[in-house]
Amino acid sequence: MLNRFGIILLCLLLLGACGETKSSGKLQKVGLLVPETINDQVWGTKGFKGLLKIQTNFNVDVFYKERMNSEVDVERAVEEFDQKGVNLIFGHGSEYAEYFNNISKKYPQIHFVSFNGDAKAPNTTSLNFKAHAMGFFGGMVAAHMSKRHKVGVLAAYEWQPEIEGFYQGAMAENKQTNVTIEYVGNWDDEKKALQLVNHMLENEVDVVYPAGDGFNVPVIEKVKEHGVYAIGYVSDQSDLGESTVLTSTIQQVDSLYEKIAEQYNDGNLKSGNLSFDFQDNVISLGKYSPLVSKEFIGKMNMHIEKYKETGMLPK
Repeated sequence: MLNRFGIILLCLLLLGACGETKSSGKLQKVGLLVPETINDQVWGTKGFKGLLKIQTNFNVDVFYKERMNSEVDVERAVEEFDQKGVNLIFGHGSEYAEYFNNISKKYPQIHFVSFNGDAKAPNTTSLNFKAHAMGFFGGMVAAHMSKRHKVGVLAAYEWQPEIEGFYQGAMAENKQTNVTIEYVGNWDDEKKALQLVNHMLENEVDVVYPAGDGFNVPVIEKVKEHGVYAIGYVSDQSDLGESTVLTSTIQQVDSLYEKIAEQYNDGNLKSGNLSFDFQDNVISLGKYSPLVSKEFIGKMNMHIEKYKETGMLPK
């Protein structure tokens, strides 16, 4: 019997209705490649929801493939998508930028979209969330709610702008806050992430920001066991425990995918690297825990609105 990964790699799943598509513009059919799974409840799931939004709003056939984590796999998938008539492909991660730069010349009729990379070819675009402010506001909430004045960031990589943002936000809210930062070195290494968060908890960190979509759910569950707090990451994670998750730093990938599809359909999608922030309504803070006072929530809302209007963060 094939294992479930083998089945995922072999199966191209058609989500849309069969037959002629009805998009009134340039968009014909859409493909999505994800490095792991659409069922992770965080990053992959967000991309899949974006694909479904495109299917519904543009009435086009959409396809996806999982476990696309090598250039060979991506080349095969793109060839299959091309045969299906796909002309807009989303690669749901930074690794796809280089893959798409290399193969896009073979498919001038397809526009390739990736995340957090460097798009160099004329028919490639990279989408970048400007995550510094997102982390900043998360850091403010963490420092405000920390009883021990000890908060921790569990990041995947050092280059993530939300990490420095979180530190600066915590300092802006309370200069007495001690911020511990640890790096997993991988988006999906749950074992190492749990080891690092255990070390933080042993050192009396009482608010943890797990900034990695592949390990943040188990980390939040571990934090919950210890009766301390967390800041959710990428999606609204209040459903993991409203007495644990103080708020979440949300990247609304599904809304951004819909926006990009609309731009492509209208013939307005630019090549190169595009950046998005709170002002574009694709980054936000999520639902607040009832433990966070209404007064402080009001203060946060004012800071966020000022940032959206002026680009200035609190000092």
